[in-house]
Amino acid sequence: MLADIVPWAELALRWLHVITGIAWIGASFYFVWLDGNIRKVEGGNPLVAGELWAVHGGGFYHNQKYLVAPEALPPHLHWFKYEAYFTWISGFLLLAVVYYYGADVFLIDKAKLALSAPEAIGISLAFMAGGWLVYDGLCRSPLGQSGAVFGAAWFAILTGAAYALTRVFSDRAAFLHVGAIVGTAMVANVFFIIIPNQKKVVASMLAREPVDPRLGLQAKQRSLHNNYMTLPVLLAMISNHFPIFFGNPLNWVLLAGISISGIMIRHVFNLRHKGELNWLLGFAAVLVFLVTMGIGIDAQHRALQAPAAEVPFAAARALINKHCVICHSAKPTHAGIGAPPAGLDFTENDVVHAAATRMRVQVMSKAMPLGNETGMTDGERAALVSWLNQGARVP
Repeated sequence: MLADIVPWAELALRWLHVITGIAWIGASFYFVWLDGNIRKVEGGNPLVAGELWAVHGGGFYHNQKYLVAPEALPPHLHWFKYEAYFTWISGFLLLAVVYYYGADVFLIDKAKLALSAPEAIGISLAFMAGGWLVYDGLCRSPLGQSGAVFGAAWFAILTGAAYALTRVFSDRAAFLHVGAIVGTAMVANVFFIIIPNQKKVVASMLAREPVDPRLGLQAKQRSLHNNYMTLPVLLAMISNHFPIFFGNPLNWVLLAGISISGIMIRHVFNLRHKGELNWLLGFAAVLVFLVTMGIGIDAQHRALQAPAAEVPFAAARALINKHCVICHSAKPTHAGIGAPPAGLDFTENDVVHAAATRMRVQVMSKAMPLGNETGMTDGERAALVSWLNQGARVP
């Protein structure tokens, strides 16, 4: 019964995570755009930093931004917070259902560290909580006064975390945890800094006391950080669909390089919102992505050297039977799997031949077998990849 419930729970949580994530990131992108397009009105209210007229959906909208706060609070004030909270809650529950409940398959790679499930889960939680503490400490330190210096330091720390995690967890889980560290820092910004500061402003207004402008500046700093972290966190979260990426021998380098490209792209858009179009930076972002991709392709091709001798079909079939058909068969024998993943039944030779390219990626990247439960050696991987490279010829 539980084996039937878990996949449905994963589907529901994944859907909720995507829905709330779209709402949160969409709001982040919109308000950074809005902030960049606010224009000062000469002779207007001195408390208003600027305003914007916009048209959408057949209606006209008039936005005003106050330097500190308006003279009086309106009866209806919307707080942008639940999008962030539910994105993190759904993401953490999804992490628990997939990676904690299935720790032996998805989280732990015993070829790296022979961890027990409780040990692996403890390390996972420590990285997420520790990431926030380090990030928050950086923000409050003198480094936090310079956006560029802070960004470089935080990026270096995340890159170091990516390197460490790829030596502790399975590659798929390592990438996901980099995203979880960033996502935790982002939602903690909302929960511990942005919303409390806004509440302090509201309380000061209701008490008719002067509003501390530092509260708004601190909240804006964290909000801007969140904006620049959105594309890297999205990259880490979707990476589990691409074994050629997370399973690359230089996976942590690729994650860092493509994340840099994403940060640059986000900066291009932020500049554009202010009316500053920087084509050179845009081209540089694309170049960084292409160079990183080239590094990944080269590293992948060097990862496994094909044996000099041709690998016969019988040897390949023996490896497939040993490592693949436990899941990829008409009636899988692996616990919790009721049908062959992706509909691929590798007991059929013609299916193996047709799926040779996909199989090659999964085997080279060490994405399969999941958690290397069957103990596939590097020599066996090299032999199977060689047979696939030779055309995956079947009788």
